[in-house]
Amino acid sequence: MQPRIELLPEKKLIGHSVKMTLATDKTFELWKSFMANKKQIKNKIGSDLYSVQLYDKVMDYEEFGPHTEFEKWAAIEVSKFENNALNLKSLVLKEGLYAIFIHKGMPSDFQKTMDAIYKDWLPTSGYEVDNRPHFEKLGDRYKNNHPDSEEEVWVPIKKC
Repeated sequence: MQPRIELLPEKKLIGHSVKMTLATDKTFELWKSFMANKKQIKNKIGSDLYSVQLYDKVMDYEEFGPHTEFEKWAAIEVSKFENNALNLKSLVLKEGLYAIFIHKGMPSDFQKTMDAIYKDWLPTSGYEVDNRPHFEKLGDRYKNNHPDSEEEVWVPIKKC
């Protein structure tokens, strides 16, 4: 699994967020609340959705477990923040280097993609994980719970 490496320009995202763990997964509720407001969001840039994970420190895949707490976002990119009436939060993804992988398949297969990234590719890549947001970009090829679904997995990196 070979990624493409890109310098992400700064992006403004707006959406909902929740603190959770894999054991207390609140993804369905998070996306349900976000999608209820999506049509009313002003200044959208495109239709791609962003599933963002924020960690308190550099995400260590070997230490990450079912009870590791993180903040998860359901969001969309905007040109400027002006949606306060919808009780949405704003998040700025700062410019930085990312390795972008394609996950194809069901959500239940996502762990295999993560293993390939963190156990196979990363140790020999010359990069290490950076302490910035991790995210999945859900574009026009994303079909929730479908075997042909595709999403981009963006991993923040820096040279070792």
